[in-house]
Amino acid sequence: MQRLRFKYKLVFLNEQTYEEVFMLRMSRLNVFTYLISASMAIIFLVTIIIAFTPLREYIPGYPTGAERRLMIRNTQRLDSLVMEVNKRDNLLKNIRTILSGNVINDRDTSSSVGISQSSKDIHFSKSAEDSIFRAQIEEEEKYNLGIAKHAPAPLQLEHTFFHCPLKGMITNGFGDSHDHYGVDIVATPGSRVAAVLDGTVVFTGWTIETGYVIQIQHDNNLISFYKHNSKLLKNTGNTVKAGEAIAHVGNSGEQTTGPHLHFELWSKGSPINPEDYISFK
Repeated sequence: MQRLRFKYKLVFLNEQTYEEVFMLRMSRLNVFTYLISASMAIIFLVTIIIAFTPLREYIPGYPTGAERRLMIRNTQRLDSLVMEVNKRDNLLKNIRTILSGNVINDRDTSSSVGISQSSKDIHFSKSAEDSIFRAQIEEEEKYNLGIAKHAPAPLQLEHTFFHCPLKGMITNGFGDSHDHYGVDIVATPGSRVAAVLDGTVVFTGWTIETGYVIQIQHDNNLISFYKHNSKLLKNTGNTVKAGEAIAHVGNSGEQTTGPHLHFELWSKGSPINPEDYISFK
């Protein structure tokens, strides 16, 4: 320890006059301390420069600004895709529920777990007559969306009154472009969109291409779609009447060039031209 504290003198002399120009007295401990302090200062300065200046992009393995923006954009797109997949799964589930004759229930089903567990020990006996009657009722109500005493008569499109969903000018008709299965009706933003027939809402949500969408299931395998809305007034599972307001006209989604309603009408799984049955003027 004494050797570390021993002082050494460093002297700079004038070669001509031997006059002392500069003198420095330091020990080994002083030199070691100065070197450590200088090294820490350099490391700190380099860290600050790398963290807060564009120089960090020249370090191998460090992402550039464009790469970071691309990662954020991909993360957002992935979240949107997950939401779209969940919405489509929910739509298919609701359609299967409706086709099986059950009622859609959007409430949390966790509250019914305790009831089902508490009723495990309850048993009911069934007679042969009860089983036959049950099978007959289930067959009659298999495709009935409402709670009716009798199955509805087959719907004749030519003799059916469709309420106009929106009055306005049609800018793009049925089949005018590839995969265009409906009509585009131009109207003032916020205009009232109405249901064309009585039915049950089977889907409400937002998609990247068509914005806010509402889908209604009607009797006799009729389905109507209302797309690019600015606001939806109904939720999945609601029953609506013909002419009832269900949404407001908007300009949502990527596949739109201005405020309008894209309306589609499907019968038994196939698109039909709405202008053949509805007057939009």
